[in-house]
Amino acid sequence: MAGENPTCVSSIDSRSGFCSKFLVYHSLRRPVPLPPLSTNMSVAGYVFSLCASSPRPPANVALVDASTSRCLFFPELIFRVESLASSLRSRFRLSRGDCALVVSPNSLRVPILNFALFSIGVIVSPINPASTKPEILRYIQLSKATVAFVTSGVAHKVPPLPRGTVVLDSNDFESMMTTQSSELDRVEVSQLDTAAILYSSGTTGRVKGVELTHRNLIYTLTVANALRAPRKSPAVTLCAVPYFHVYGFGVCMRSLGTGEPLVCMESSDLGTLGRAIQQFKVSHVALAPPSVVAMVKGRGGLIDDYDLTSLEVVFCGGAALRRAIVEGFCDRFPHVQLAQSYGLTETTGRIFATVDPLESEVLGATGRLLPNCEAKIVDPTTDVALAPSESGELWVRGPSIMKGYIDDDEATRAVLDSEGWLRTGDICYIDDDGFLFFVDRIKEIIKYKGYQVAPTELEHLLYSHPDIAEAAVAPFPDDEAGQIPMAFIVKRPGSNIDALHIKTFVGEMVAPYKKIRRVMFMETLPKNAQGKLLRKELTRTAMLTATSKL
Repeated sequence: MAGENPTCVSSIDSRSGFCSKFLVYHSLRRPVPLPPLSTNMSVAGYVFSLCASSPRPPANVALVDASTSRCLFFPELIFRVESLASSLRSRFRLSRGDCALVVSPNSLRVPILNFALFSIGVIVSPINPASTKPEILRYIQLSKATVAFVTSGVAHKVPPLPRGTVVLDSNDFESMMTTQSSELDRVEVSQLDTAAILYSSGTTGRVKGVELTHRNLIYTLTVANALRAPRKSPAVTLCAVPYFHVYGFGVCMRSLGTGEPLVCMESSDLGTLGRAIQQFKVSHVALAPPSVVAMVKGRGGLIDDYDLTSLEVVFCGGAALRRAIVEGFCDRFPHVQLAQSYGLTETTGRIFATVDPLESEVLGATGRLLPNCEAKIVDPTTDVALAPSESGELWVRGPSIMKGYIDDDEATRAVLDSEGWLRTGDICYIDDDGFLFFVDRIKEIIKYKGYQVAPTELEHLLYSHPDIAEAAVAPFPDDEAGQIPMAFIVKRPGSNIDALHIKTFVGEMVAPYKKIRRVMFMETLPKNAQGKLLRKELTRTAMLTATSKL
């Protein structure tokens, strides 16, 4: 158990994992052994060492392209990773500590690229291909990327970089993956080296680069292997979540790390999803909450038009599902396990998870603490740790916790203390059986279809408009998206701007998921005595107004 005090063992409750002496929750799952920290090893090296110790049969499929049905077997996957790694070192002089921006939708090329970069110690920094030029520039400034890997459709948005730009959907990139090269010299990579920089708005609203280490990623793969149930045939996982999001990033790595086929799908519409499940006999699907909602409501022909009998588990993460949706899913798909999880970019994805059908029966829960990890529920005003079933801020600690926010010590110290505890900013409680229940968010981030939208970023844009005197952005509940960004506007005297004008103004400067979806005009914005904006009051007012119009 992570950070366990030997004197605490006798006071740990066997049902909840709660230590009454130190007010800390310990994982109820068996600890997993990790490589010694003194051993230099990249996450790619770790995966390939697993392949060597438990060889995958040559006929075992590693990757499947849902759109073309193309399959890549494990020997070819390893060959392509090694060939690409060698090409990147010789042609682009990439070396340990360099950073590579990856701007691409889901495809077979992305996991090959990621593992090649990991193997030579290059930091992977994936971003949403829908990002605008200013957003991409900000990511480059944060990560200090020196090379970019992009698809042809987004190459025009990426500025020139010192080591150049590589187009993934090109004959040149294909050649780099398939050309037999000289034997690759071993690169010494420390487990504590940064492996990836993913992006999060954290708790203050400004986009930050989250540094995840090779050790963080090795831990997630070790846990995935440890928690796998014995099977007669390999699980087939389809990831309908973007690989640039920590959720999709983790699912992609775990599938390949466990030696099971991964079906890559760019589109997330339900028709394509249903067809892929039927065609490739998919057993496990990773979805964002809006897709689960759509499944429950039966849209997109998923229920009627496709054979889903192979489907065993639907993973759901990125945002909490409403209880009514969970109940609706269980009614509609009684033989499919809905496995919710809780995690952050800062925790390398899931840190609480549902791992078997019995755990899935606890409606409203997002699983139990993963091995080697600890948690506390803390009163957000006093920092006093609380007992089971009491709500407070969730703090977590363990091998999956980020290294920190890149070049932002102040922001790192605000969420990560000297003892390794990460303040999540979320109000939760843990029940007497060790299950986590999400209640609310302390932080003001809007969760739109699992993506983080920072209100302050949108407010900054709104304040730049000459006809806006005051502006605020707050979440508005939405069944499909979870939350949508809503703008509350105080016009300047004499202005005649309307809602469409405001939506268009912001929409031209941000990625699609950050767009303003609703607008309300107000005489004044609600503030407390200290002048702080009351966002919850805005959301409450908007909901009352919407209800009164029904």
